[in-house]
Amino acid sequence: MALGLACLAVAQDRPSANRRDGDPASIREGQAIYRARCADCHGLDAKGVRGPDLTRLWESGAREDRLFQTIRSGVPGSEMPAAVASDDDIWAVLAYLHTLNAATPAEAAAGSADSGARIFQAKCGSCHRVNGYGGVMGPDLSLIGSRRSRTALARKIRSASSYITTGFEPVTLVARDGRRIRGVRKNEDAFSIQIMDTRERIQGYSKADLREVVAEKRSLMPDFAPAALNDHDLDDVLAYLGTLRAPVTRQQ
Repeated sequence: MALGLACLAVAQDRPSANRRDGDPASIREGQAIYRARCADCHGLDAKGVRGPDLTRLWESGAREDRLFQTIRSGVPGSEMPAAVASDDDIWAVLAYLHTLNAATPAEAAAGSADSGARIFQAKCGSCHRVNGYGGVMGPDLSLIGSRRSRTALARKIRSASSYITTGFEPVTLVARDGRRIRGVRKNEDAFSIQIMDTRERIQGYSKADLREVVAEKRSLMPDFAPAALNDHDLDDVLAYLGTLRAPVTRQQ
């Protein structure tokens, strides 16, 4: 009970507004912390790589105390861990991100979502699932519009190997007889490996029965260069992906 009361006291003492907001020294400190600890997932420009776009947080109605708690505790079920940082460091990062929200113009809407849905189904639906329909070789994209910026999605479509989602790392298994089995790694330990092969079958292999396990650098997803997906069609696909979002809930 004493510990619970102490935690409650700490939560009550934590300000709901950022006292470091607007302070030049805090912003510089927050930028350095962000680049060292956050940019790998959210991008140097904070527009998102593996993690979501952070440049429109305040515009979307986010509250600083909620953002603080998200950074402090992480996001269960995602790649974002709990922060190992002081409260001051977290507030400094938020002060820095606030300057990006003030300075970054909203991305212009372009493309037809209806057309994009049709193109997506033809070119992407065999590997990616949306709202329960589609393939499972690639990540589920049902909420991708709220997790990736338009810029990050365009980069991924044009250059699929620019980053590879955890749990979908490409791998080639070379059997003792020379057969090569391609797929994405699902589980691995010192003695065995489990993959999803290109026929979407989960298969387990003993490493003793394999000649080699090759961690591939190139994604199984192809690069959609302009010859395969012109800029107009890319805009349509991005417009469609932007509609795939979690329901908006208003905070009281």
